[in-house]
Amino acid sequence: MSQNIVPKSAYREIMLSGRPMMDVRAPIEFNKGAFPSSTNLPLMQDSERQKVGTCYKNKGQDEAIALGHSLVNGKIKQQRVEAWLEFINQHPDAYLYCFRGGLRSQLTQQWIKEAGIDIPYIEGGYKAMRQYLIEVIDEAPKQSPIHILSGITGSGKTDFLLQRSEAIDLEGLAHHRGSSFGRYHEPQPSQINFENSLAVSLLQHQERAEKCLLVEDESFLIGRSAIPKQFYSGMQAADMLVLEEPEEARLNRLLNEYVHKMHSGYVERLGEEAGFDAFAEYLSQSITGIKKRLGRQLHDQFQSIIANALNIQRQRGDTQPHLEWISLLLTKYYDPMYQYQLDKKQSRIIFKGSHQAMHEWLDEYSSKR
Repeated sequence: MSQNIVPKSAYREIMLSGRPMMDVRAPIEFNKGAFPSSTNLPLMQDSERQKVGTCYKNKGQDEAIALGHSLVNGKIKQQRVEAWLEFINQHPDAYLYCFRGGLRSQLTQQWIKEAGIDIPYIEGGYKAMRQYLIEVIDEAPKQSPIHILSGITGSGKTDFLLQRSEAIDLEGLAHHRGSSFGRYHEPQPSQINFENSLAVSLLQHQERAEKCLLVEDESFLIGRSAIPKQFYSGMQAADMLVLEEPEEARLNRLLNEYVHKMHSGYVERLGEEAGFDAFAEYLSQSITGIKKRLGRQLHDQFQSIIANALNIQRQRGDTQPHLEWISLLLTKYYDPMYQYQLDKKQSRIIFKGSHQAMHEWLDEYSSKR
């Protein structure tokens, strides 16, 4: 058996470089979680893996290996090898891995070598690399000071973060804006994929030797993506920066986020009519999601204003009437909730200012350290 193995000491370089990886686990394993630069080209499909696993439990390793060879044989084996070779031709620097860096990695490597190419497999496989990334996240709060960017809804925190090299956009990684209106058209990543992407972003941040780590003030859950507990604890103890923005700018930003972008996204995916209906449903569902906090009367008022704004938008293409419910949402829901939360964190606030003032403060902070 070939000993062309990538050692565990290379994990950091693998993740930082975005090196292409061939994941030979079954699709069911890959879909639960994988790495940003990996592609699933399984040795065994789900049903084959299940049969081999059952055989392993009942009859032991040798019988299971024999069954695996009989299931992946002849034309099926040829098709799998051809798929691997095609991937390697496109990515000559690729590595391969299975779950633990054991039999599946070795067998895949052997079959590819018999076809004339020697590709390395990764020691420890997915399990060990995943554990490494978990440790990266847990250790991150000790690596550099965390600064939490807070700011009232619509103040442009994400826009600001995307301009800063010391920032990591947690909502971008979670593919959710973190509020009742926060979902996008595409689904969120699996919890494991969210964590893996966060870990890779943290490694890249450390590699840039930034003076601090800037992240947005988030709840433990961003949509359904949970911030890992150790990292979240570090966020809860960190200094805070508060971004300030005039109300008109906030309203226009939220009109663009909640109405223009979401409407155009649905229309792009579903067509004019079905897209508009899906967009209307998104607005209605988002308000219903906070019905308990609003109370029935206010909730019904919102639904009425939204229905009227949608009607005018559908008839005339005018989106300005949406500003009425967005303004009410800020006044009755977001602003009081934000102020309540911020009051509890007053002792942690070290700077408040506009976008420009915040950029200047962070630039000065970085230059001094």
